[in-house]
Amino acid sequence: MTSTIDPSTIGKPTKANKTSQRRHVRTLTGYTPETDASGKEKWPVGDEKVWKEGIPSLTTEVPSITKSVVHHVHTSLARQAYNLDNLGAYQAAALSVRDNLLVNWNETQLHYSRKTPKRAYYLSLEFLMGRTLDNALLNLGLKGQYQDGIDKLGFNLEDLLEQERDAGLGNGGLGRLAACYLDSSASQELPVWGYGLRYKYGIFQQLIAPDGSQLEAPDPWLEHDNPWELPRTDVTYQIRFYGHAERLEGGKAIWSGGQEVLAMAYDTMIPGYDTKNTNNLRLWESKPKRGFDLQSFNAGDYERAVEASNSAEAITSVLYPNDHTTFGKELRLKQQYFWTAASLADIMRRFKNTDKPLSEFPDYVAIQLNDTHPTLAIPELMRILVDEEDVPWDKAWEIVTNTFFFTNHTVLPEALEKWPVPLMENLLPRHMQIIYDINLVFLQAVERKFPGDKDRLARMSLIEEGFPKNVRMANLACIGSRKVNGVAELHSELVRMTIMKDFVDFYGVSKFSNVTNGITPRRWLDQCNPGLSNLISETLKLPKAVFLKDLTKLEGLLEHVDNPAFQKKWAAVKQSNKERLAHYVETTLGFKVNTRAMFDVQIKRLHEYKRQTLNIMGVIHRYLTLKDMTPEERKKVNPKVVFFAGKAAPGYYIAKLTIRLIVNVARVINSDPDTKDLLSLYFLPDYSVSLAEILIPASDISQHISTAGTEASGTSNMKFCLNGGLLVGTVDGANIEIAEEVGESNVFFFGHLTPAVEDLRYQHMYHPVPVEQKCPPLARVLNEVSAGRFGDGGVYEPLLNTIRQHDYYLLTEDFDSYIQALKLVDEAYQDRTEWIKKSIKTTAKMGKFSSDRAIQDYAQEYWNIESTKVE
Repeated sequence: MTSTIDPSTIGKPTKANKTSQRRHVRTLTGYTPETDASGKEKWPVGDEKVWKEGIPSLTTEVPSITKSVVHHVHTSLARQAYNLDNLGAYQAAALSVRDNLLVNWNETQLHYSRKTPKRAYYLSLEFLMGRTLDNALLNLGLKGQYQDGIDKLGFNLEDLLEQERDAGLGNGGLGRLAACYLDSSASQELPVWGYGLRYKYGIFQQLIAPDGSQLEAPDPWLEHDNPWELPRTDVTYQIRFYGHAERLEGGKAIWSGGQEVLAMAYDTMIPGYDTKNTNNLRLWESKPKRGFDLQSFNAGDYERAVEASNSAEAITSVLYPNDHTTFGKELRLKQQYFWTAASLADIMRRFKNTDKPLSEFPDYVAIQLNDTHPTLAIPELMRILVDEEDVPWDKAWEIVTNTFFFTNHTVLPEALEKWPVPLMENLLPRHMQIIYDINLVFLQAVERKFPGDKDRLARMSLIEEGFPKNVRMANLACIGSRKVNGVAELHSELVRMTIMKDFVDFYGVSKFSNVTNGITPRRWLDQCNPGLSNLISETLKLPKAVFLKDLTKLEGLLEHVDNPAFQKKWAAVKQSNKERLAHYVETTLGFKVNTRAMFDVQIKRLHEYKRQTLNIMGVIHRYLTLKDMTPEERKKVNPKVVFFAGKAAPGYYIAKLTIRLIVNVARVINSDPDTKDLLSLYFLPDYSVSLAEILIPASDISQHISTAGTEASGTSNMKFCLNGGLLVGTVDGANIEIAEEVGESNVFFFGHLTPAVEDLRYQHMYHPVPVEQKCPPLARVLNEVSAGRFGDGGVYEPLLNTIRQHDYYLLTEDFDSYIQALKLVDEAYQDRTEWIKKSIKTTAKMGKFSSDRAIQDYAQEYWNIESTKVE
């Protein structure tokens, strides 16, 4: 006799036995101890005393820190003092710090398991974490001790910090916001976990070609082991794609066949500041269910032998694969389902460990959808409840709509996510059925409220008619969520008035509200600008822990605004940060920067609506104006250095042309003997969180100049202002609320307002006026570029034509106003004392923009979760 397998059962889902044993008997995500009849906790295994003597505690004294680091050098790295370089020393120090994080992390997970509070889960396709070592040391309060210990071992902590690569888990503001919220959740002692994907190559490493254009290289950020992650070989889930779904009674179905891949968890500890609470970011990596097809290999078909393996691993290879191809589109949709399905399976497993009935799921679980990327979680939870847990359809929908919350990040209709129905039917046949069923019930309810309004039904439907039909993910996220929020007051109002207007009419306005974005002051003040943080602490006579956890305390600086000694210290901090940036530029690009000039910075991903094009046109205009001046006139000019940084999506041609123009304009300006001391321009390649930490503290002004009504919020504006940089911007996004806080006299606004934008676009389309007539200074700039002053003008024609024809983002309308705002900046900068006062007042009024405030808004008004402190 032998054991046999029925081949017909391969690929079919196995029905979970309701009384089956838990797969995870004990994992570090914690089960509570069993108790005896008297209620006393029973030790689970072995001799309790022996176990407890072996449990590690925090390493906080310098001798124990050096011992821990040396231990890791010898055992984790298998190296010695004789062959240890900076990278090895960084890895050993990081592993030592991770040991401390794990002590707190274990206690936090056990604490949550014991208390079983309601938890929130933050689903984001991006988490732009930045470097971890410095942040972990500051949050643990151990930076000084580690500095001493590393010094005793013959290394310099600052050198070791430079060895760490930024984690390649995000691209822009969406991912950095998610990272700030994780930091704040832990610091506010809230039970919040993040769920994302572990991208092997991140987005890409940006290189600049000799002709100035952007090149994309893989970003192998995992090339050296990542010491901050914990592989979880015991936490895996099978995720299905393709196959077929067979409908049964009661809205149920069986989904079988197709491809199955494995989701494996990697955990990253998220330490709170000045607290033991340490939360978790769980990232999923895709692996083949069976890595190697031995039958194909033995038959000589070597490519097919690894085909399944390559197909599975591709899912988490790259952040945002280019979706201009059918393959790219399918891979993006695969990513989104893989991540939401694994995360929901994990959340459901954790909930079931509480032994509560499924009807109480929303009392213990809140799931925040960060933009539309995780929207497939809604039909996936319906599938789990209806198909696997036998919950009736109506009850399942009630559970779903009380569990999810949706953050919208855009009002640009073209940016709202849609997926072709044929693609969805092929890749996720069961989910397409569920979406059709949700849509039918929903539209019937809409029709009852608005009988005969067919246009409204067409607008609100989850399915957009056309060839092919598309699934509207924002509509699905809206109807499947308990509440929907925008990320700044103006943006939330625009969401209610434009893209979600029909849904506001249907549900009422109470479902739609606002949570203005925030930033963590730990990273964006204390870590990136220690000089300023120390000065604030010294001036306010407060320990850092006080104002870094209650940013409104910065208002105390207003009492010192007129103190000349304080102004001098403030200016000295700014100057040293400018010198740090200049040193970075000199060591990486080889250029010397004038640190006595005004530093003007624009850093964000390249996009037409963010209007880097307006900025570079303004730089060219300034250059041409300088060239027209006499040497005497030039002596009165305020010297200025302009910095750009940011990546363009690989398939975004116009954005990539903008980078090329910036680089080539810089070559001409920086080598012109007439003007190079008065105006210089730098494009810093491969923008990252770590680069932002150098640029932001050094800025005198920063530019946030999106077309009014297009930027949801922005968070870099908050970071610059917190660091005493003044803001040049349009009346858009969070710029408005920053101006309300710091006073309009301390910001430089320009441009048309949101209500005028649609009418101006209408005029451009139907009553166009040539640029030469409407805005002669801009016309001159465009003509200089076309004429080849900055290299082959023909290359830039597609970019220039976006301004000359239609001008959707209103550069011709706003250019004169923009140049006027920059003149006001120049005038204000001449009075150094008044400028410093503006800078101090700006920092002092940034309390509202802490992510601690934002995360408490979510916790109290959306998720209904409470702080639970680990003692």
